[in-house]
Amino acid sequence: MNRYWSPGVGNLTPYSPGEQPAGEHVVKLNTNESPFGPSPLALSAIQEAATDSLRLYPDPNAAALKEVLARYHGVSPDEIFVGNGSDEVLALAFLALLKHDAPLLFPDVTYSFYRVYCKLYGIGLREIPLSDSMEINTKDYDQHCGGIIFPNPNAPTGIGLPLVAVEDLVAAHPHAVVVVDEAYIDFGGESAIPLIHRYSNLLVIRTFSKSRSLAGLRIGFAVGHVGLIEALNCVKNSFNAYPLDRVAIAAAIASYNDEKYFQTNRIAIMTTRDALVQKLSAMGFEVLPSIANFVFMRHPAVEAPLLAKPLREMSIFVRHFAQPRINQYLRVTVGTATECARLVDALSDMVGKQKSAFE
Repeated sequence: MNRYWSPGVGNLTPYSPGEQPAGEHVVKLNTNESPFGPSPLALSAIQEAATDSLRLYPDPNAAALKEVLARYHGVSPDEIFVGNGSDEVLALAFLALLKHDAPLLFPDVTYSFYRVYCKLYGIGLREIPLSDSMEINTKDYDQHCGGIIFPNPNAPTGIGLPLVAVEDLVAAHPHAVVVVDEAYIDFGGESAIPLIHRYSNLLVIRTFSKSRSLAGLRIGFAVGHVGLIEALNCVKNSFNAYPLDRVAIAAAIASYNDEKYFQTNRIAIMTTRDALVQKLSAMGFEVLPSIANFVFMRHPAVEAPLLAKPLREMSIFVRHFAQPRINQYLRVTVGTATECARLVDALSDMVGKQKSAFE
């Protein structure tokens, strides 16, 4: 620990992002990015935004983007908050809405950034165990709390909650903010955004990094009651008044204006995912039911590290979490059909060799 550090920094356990491998012929299935590039309209908008105007600050409120998002999602612009990726939006939500005397509730197997933010901001937490089938049981959250947060579908499991279950959870906690992290909702789930008109304690957070293929630009947003958005804006303007640059705003607007491209790609990812699950299941893998752009799987006869390491040596990158309850699982992003075929071929060979070694 450096003597110039502020108190508490040495006690932090930072989030560990997925590896970003370099080199040719890499099959990158470890960070849940889209296998498809951004919309051509978004790429054109990026080029058009790269002008002399970049000497000027962007609109601190990103009003044009909020108008587009509001129209698409059936809300008003003052019910929209935008930020530098959904991680920043989440961070501001933790500080603005989730820091209370009572603990914050979230699943024990979930997005690890939630624990990081609790530690960073000094927020008490209580992890609610998933069921034996790795599902969120909303009844387990029927307890006093300072707020609730969970992804839908959950990560890294990929299992989603039906909208009626989300609504029951929000309705059961009228005195606490419920944050639904919908990073992967476009791959088979039903968004909770329409519920914000009935529940002033609901905040829904979305990202452009997955289904919109813009992970490299860092664009996220939240939808909620104006009272919640006001708190987010208050914290944002005390931290960074300009979270989105001119290029990001232009690309985000163009992405939402290319509905055909968006629908084509998300359907292709879901189709490839379902085909991948069938092939993995045929090899003996236990694959959790996913409505995300990734699958969470384990093989009863082969330990996960014994699969992840040789895959990496073949330049096929998947994610292994060395954590209790899930240390025998691998999370695999749905890539292109060709990338998934390469993965299946490699796994088939490895599983076959492992089986023959014990026969």
